[in-house]
Amino acid sequence: MARHGLSHARLRRPAPHPPPPPSRVPDKDLECVLSVICSLVTKAGSEDQALQITDLICDKLTQQPDDKPALRLKVLFSLYNLLPSPYFKALVYKKALELATAGKAAEYIIPSFKNIDSFVNEWGIGNLEQRELYLAITRILKDHKGMTKDYFKFLNKYLATFKGSDDDSATIGDAKEEAVAAIIEFVKSSNLFQCDLLNMPAVAQLEKDEKYQLVYELLKIFLTKRLDSYLEFQTANSALLKDYGLVHEECITKMRLISLLDLSSCCSIEIPYSAITESLQINDDEVEQWIVKAITFKILDCKVDQLNQTVIVSRQTERIFGMPQWQGLHTKLGVWKGNIASAINTIQANKVTEEGTQAMHGLTIH
Repeated sequence: MARHGLSHARLRRPAPHPPPPPSRVPDKDLECVLSVICSLVTKAGSEDQALQITDLICDKLTQQPDDKPALRLKVLFSLYNLLPSPYFKALVYKKALELATAGKAAEYIIPSFKNIDSFVNEWGIGNLEQRELYLAITRILKDHKGMTKDYFKFLNKYLATFKGSDDDSATIGDAKEEAVAAIIEFVKSSNLFQCDLLNMPAVAQLEKDEKYQLVYELLKIFLTKRLDSYLEFQTANSALLKDYGLVHEECITKMRLISLLDLSSCCSIEIPYSAITESLQINDDEVEQWIVKAITFKILDCKVDQLNQTVIVSRQTERIFGMPQWQGLHTKLGVWKGNIASAINTIQANKVTEEGTQAMHGLTIH
């Protein structure tokens, strides 16, 4: 029995231990190692060599973007700060945008968007490179909550890169979707009352586009017409508005404020209550409510003369700020400059007279 037991014991082998899990390098140590590797770019003997090192590091860091995207982006920005060449910086930033998109880590790069204008000036990149940059940014912001205003801003920047020249003729058609998106964002926004979209060739192309010409007409109504035109459009195209997620009641509210702006531009200084009620299609007792709304949105500065039933306007927002508006501003600045110069001359003349009087008074006392 003993032998049998011994033999049996010898046959029973202990179960093998599972192999130890692979050791994981802590993020801080990994970041330190990668930062040291990035510093090699400062040791390069030539710009070509520095570019090769930069490309290799970027290629490695943008592989497997789902794995520690925040750390990868942090290392890319460390590399960015080490580079002396603006061209290299632009290259690395572009890679960071691609990584943030692929790794679904937009929140780590969005804060840098506020410095894009200074970046573009520093990099000295051309129009086509700027176009690619702004388009990449709009695609990141499009589905990011709470970034609607920035999304609209960069849509405008992207669309503005199309100048309507022969060089754009082959590519301007690619901007139609973004042009439509910008129009819808403007119409939807409750606090945007001015834009330059109508002046952009990328948007103007929609006017003759079979698919999007109604969207262009809607923009034209919001920038050049009044509430009655919108109501007429909505009656004929209610399905279109719903397809783009536009709420009729919200559009009416915005068009009433816009109609008030248009009245302010056309009626010079004073607007009768009767003109407001007719244009906004409201009752007499609602006039002051809409005036308060316009002031709250900072699109109108005015005083209400309840006795004479008029609104006295001192400033209004221009829906379109094109060349005529710039010329008007230039004229106003010229008048202000002349008034200031006249005031300075008057002050100086009074000062000379006063000094002369004091001098004569001193002589008399002496």
